Amino acid sequence: MTLPAFAEPFGDRLPSADDRRSADQLRRLIAQHAAGDATLKVIDRDVQRPVEITLTPAMSDLLLDLLRQIGSGHAVTLVPIREMLTTQQAADLLNVSRPYLIGLLDKKVLPHTFTGRHRRIRAEDVFAYKAQRDAQRSAALSDLAESDADLL
Repeated sequence: MTLPAFAEPFGDRLPSADDRRSADQLRRLIAQHAAGDATLKVIDRDVQRPVEITLTPAMSDLLLDLLRQIGSGHAVTLVPIREMLTTQQAADLLNVSRPYLIGLLDKKVLPHTFTGRHRRIRAEDVFAYKAQRDAQRSAALSDLAESDADLL
């Protein structure tokens, strides 16, 4: 059975020094043109001629974020939004333990389905939960900072 790219160990996905340099160089080039639609000219090796590729602002932002992470030496994982995740994969994305995630599933905090006797969670639901959780944490920190400022 072949594992999806995001389920494999990090070993082969950690960027080398050459990968980091290339990512930084490409990030700088895209960033120069990211104000509007960026047009890149790439040499097609098969026909040895330049091909123009237009990057929309959304695509530029996505690539810049990806290249920034690689340039910083971080392993990067792409998860298709419609992917069905195992409990371990979902726990890893949320940076929680698997038993904690199963508790969330049992409390119906996150929707899930069963494949045989194994739980599966849509990546879309995991990302929505993560965004909601992060927004609640941010609001709580803001409230705490305001309360602290009031004490001074």
